[in-house]
Amino acid sequence: MGLGCQILVTHTKLRGVSSKNPRIAALLDGLRGQSLDAHYLAYFACFNRRQYYEAHDVLEALWLKDRHGADGDFFKGLIQLAGAFVHLQRHLSKTFRKPLHRLRPAAALLRLSQANLLKYPVHHWQLDVVATGALIDDWLRRLEVGRFEVNPYTESLAPGLHLSL
Repeated sequence: MGLGCQILVTHTKLRGVSSKNPRIAALLDGLRGQSLDAHYLAYFACFNRRQYYEAHDVLEALWLKDRHGADGDFFKGLIQLAGAFVHLQRHLSKTFRKPLHRLRPAAALLRLSQANLLKYPVHHWQLDVVATGALIDDWLRRLEVGRFEVNPYTESLAPGLHLSL
């Protein structure tokens, strides 16, 4: 499957497929028939490909349906996590780079993400929430060690998120 995660096969509805990006729409279509919502699975596929903006965008469709529901903060936390890495990734770009411009907002999103995710059980939607919290702690530490002046992100050190059965 190439997602870096194990997925059970059942039926999934695909509503609100983003037409902003035809590749994301195709990815969603390819995830039809899994045990988890295709938007959720596509989030992990995009995140693990370092397509953080697309990860945020694809999960937003699921979050909008449940933002006030039981999983609203969980989805919001994952969106914030991807958003933090958008900032870190764009800080590397000459187009976006301004001194300290993206590192503090990235840290703020990491903190918000962690606060939202840690409201949930250790395993939620087949994600190890505690391990994800530890990943966030690690990236916050990296930013703090560099005093928000050194971007710790490189494509070779990009984090991965994995689901379990």
